[in-house]
Amino acid sequence: MPRYARAEREALADLMLELGPDAPTVNDGWTTRDLAAHLLVRERRPDAAGGILLPPLRGHGEAVRRRVAAGPYADLVARVRRPPLWSPVSNPLTDELANGLEFFIHHEDVRRARPGWLPRDLPARQQAALWKRAAVLARLALRRFPADLLIQAPGYGERAVGRGGERLRVVGAPGELVLFVSGRQRVARVQVDGPAEPAERLRAASLGL
Repeated sequence: MPRYARAEREALADLMLELGPDAPTVNDGWTTRDLAAHLLVRERRPDAAGGILLPPLRGHGEAVRRRVAAGPYADLVARVRRPPLWSPVSNPLTDELANGLEFFIHHEDVRRARPGWLPRDLPARQQAALWKRAAVLARLALRRFPADLLIQAPGYGERAVGRGGERLRVVGAPGELVLFVSGRQRVARVQVDGPAEPAERLRAASLGL
């Protein structure tokens, strides 16, 4: 089985070292240092990682992330590159499932914050793997959006989502759809077809989990 999670992790670590700790990312207000700390907390601090998804734990998680971010940058990146085997999200049994999407998204968060970026020409098998995740993520992220949405990845599949209403169609490569439904609409190369008003609301919506 291709190890896309490992490849994306290595490429992200290389890019972080190349750009340094103060490079911007697509995540508003976060630098590469902030992103490295986020990844370390997610993998190495189960007591704080819950704050990524659970609002009541967010304050503790952010405090831990800031303390981690204060460490030497080269050390942060080295630890991102080599996760511990005991990590619940990065051990050999869970790595591809838990990190194939995570590291693809965050690699693009750094790539697409730079001037002149272009989408990568990803292998068909990686695109197929991303489509499986995009279809699930779209159902979760868009389940309450007030429209009848059709998410299409030509050559890979389509998924109907949304709460119902006016019809919209979102078309793109699987990797672009992953970025779109994870809240990175402004840097995702997709086509949104349908009435202008709901299409603009979709492009501006707070998506992701």
